[in-house]
Amino acid sequence: MSATTTGVVFIAAMLVALAATYRPLGDYIYRVVTRERHFTVERGIYRVVGARPGTEQNWAGYAKSVLAFSAVSIFFLYGFLRLQEYLPLSLGFPGVDPYVSWNTAVSFVTNTNWQAYSGESAMGHLVQAGGLAVQNFVSAAVGIAVAAALVRGFARKATDKLGNFWVDLTRITLWVLLPIATLGAVALVVGGVVQNFTDVTQAATAAGDTQSITGGAVASQEAIKDLGTNGGGFYNANSAHPFENPTSWTNFIEIYLLLAIPVSMPRVFGRIVGDDRQGYAIVAVMGVLALASVTAVFGFEAMANGTVPQAVAAAMEGKEVRFGVGDSSLFAAATTLTSTGSVNSFHDSFTSLGGGTLILNMMLGEIAPGGVGSGLYGMLVLAVITVFVAGLMVGRTPEYLGKKIGAREIKLASLYFLVTPTLLLAGLALSFAVPSNLDSMQEAGPHGLSEMLYAFTSASNNNGSAFAGFGANTPWFNTALGLCMLFGRFVPIILVLALAGSFARQRPVPATAGTLPTHKPLFVGMVVGVTLVLVALTFLPVLALGPLAEGLQ
Repeated sequence: MSATTTGVVFIAAMLVALAATYRPLGDYIYRVVTRERHFTVERGIYRVVGARPGTEQNWAGYAKSVLAFSAVSIFFLYGFLRLQEYLPLSLGFPGVDPYVSWNTAVSFVTNTNWQAYSGESAMGHLVQAGGLAVQNFVSAAVGIAVAAALVRGFARKATDKLGNFWVDLTRITLWVLLPIATLGAVALVVGGVVQNFTDVTQAATAAGDTQSITGGAVASQEAIKDLGTNGGGFYNANSAHPFENPTSWTNFIEIYLLLAIPVSMPRVFGRIVGDDRQGYAIVAVMGVLALASVTAVFGFEAMANGTVPQAVAAAMEGKEVRFGVGDSSLFAAATTLTSTGSVNSFHDSFTSLGGGTLILNMMLGEIAPGGVGSGLYGMLVLAVITVFVAGLMVGRTPEYLGKKIGAREIKLASLYFLVTPTLLLAGLALSFAVPSNLDSMQEAGPHGLSEMLYAFTSASNNNGSAFAGFGANTPWFNTALGLCMLFGRFVPIILVLALAGSFARQRPVPATAGTLPTHKPLFVGMVVGVTLVLVALTFLPVLALGPLAEGLQ
């Protein structure tokens, strides 16, 4: 079987697995976020945090809870990192540098998991398992909770209540993320992923050198890193490291984990609004964009220009020979289409157009299928914009699921879309204005621009992956990228919750002959078109200076 055929089979098997997951996992998450009864363990947690589970919050109260929880999380994780040398299981590692601690704390709390450090040589066992892995759970739960609040805004009428953040956070963590991550960790251990608390071991390499190898609770962190679309690897090589991802079938499990919840969230949307067809329409938009991306990346990497790639029938630089082009291309596309940041190959070594496609995936807003929760609410914002555009075309007030889209709603949706481009392009421009920052680029010219463009795209979209050649561990980039992560996460969340509150206060209007059906192929095509047009108009100039210019050389 040729490498191309193997890659196609791998991708087809993944599609079958995700299709089989869509309904059962979506229905399960729906039951978790809509259940009225509070279990005993949940009530115990509510008492500890001082939450009142019987009281629902309006959008402002929900947003304040999200921000307060996240601010406290950043503060404690920062302190955890700075005081590492005084903690047990530190493996003798010193406290983490202040700039790196700031960047890492913000990164993990915002579900970005950008890493300006090598985990195996900087973080002890307690920090990895008790600090970083904990944030992998709760930051993912925050995203799903915000998505649930937005969907409630569509489903409810004449109210300002969107649910209770503390209830949503607790339930999603306990009954969605924790059990699935546990099963995933067990599967990875069976597949050979490391799970222990050993000290640093000095090993002799085949070349006669000495290498320091750190053990740790790798499988458990690997499972939630992918399931929660977090992406922070235990080792610097991330999922290209054999201790994190030993075989092709563990590679399959990891890709499946990072896609399972985002793909299933449209089912939750359909169930809550009482029309499963709406969920199918949203997942269809995600599927069209995702398949186009995977096909493009696979095609660019398998049929690359150049003497060496043509001689071996693929561009293999930077890719694991254990996985090949097909597995690596799917992983790369999946990790940039979601807000994961996990990698099993090095995107800096991809072809110019292959790497450019990965940047474009993030510029889409990571909506196909996106991060856990964030993919769904990002897609629903684009659906709102699409319905508004359609309403202008026929000269009537636009409606989505019976809710009118007026001036307030479209302003909130527009501001949501503008946050990421503003952070990305402003951060990129300011960084190029400081001459010393150019030293962080491994290469000059279009590829160097692509390296820095990728970094700010990744941070502003809360992805976390990087072009491996870019040196981001400087005070400037640790600070600037940290600010992009912070504002790129929480400003959109505030706008989404405000939009949810605006919809929840409305009374639904009945559908008429002029109402745009939002569950049919026409609407799916319109959302895809609006998404691509908005991204093209916003980012085409900077893409033309980077990956497109390099690809045309």
